[in-house]
Amino acid sequence: MSNEATPTKFATFLKDKKVDARRLLTASHNLESFKAEDRTIRLVKRQGRQAEGDKKGPAETRETRSGKPVTPRSLEAALTGKSVSGPAKTRLLRAVNAILEQKKMEKIDLRALF
Repeated sequence: MSNEATPTKFATFLKDKKVDARRLLTASHNLESFKAEDRTIRLVKRQGRQAEGDKKGPAETRETRSGKPVTPRSLEAALTGKSVSGPAKTRLLRAVNAILEQKKMEKIDLRALF
């Protein structure tokens, strides 16, 4: 057997679309980091659960960001073909789609990457 592993679908996709791994990490950090609006969304949801017995207020339907960007370790695992958790795959997908959107390319779905 050779020491060189076959490239994964994710690695070949990044190479074909000319997406740099460092740019992927930065995009994920910008997308996933908590913002002030996320804190207010969580506050409204928490207050809604506490006041559930009194009166049902307007329910908050927006989702907050995860607060967990893609790490270099999870990116390396995805590039080399090691196991990657589902939420990490989703974060990678969001970062890739953000970069593709900047490049005026079509978005991709999760099955095409992994």
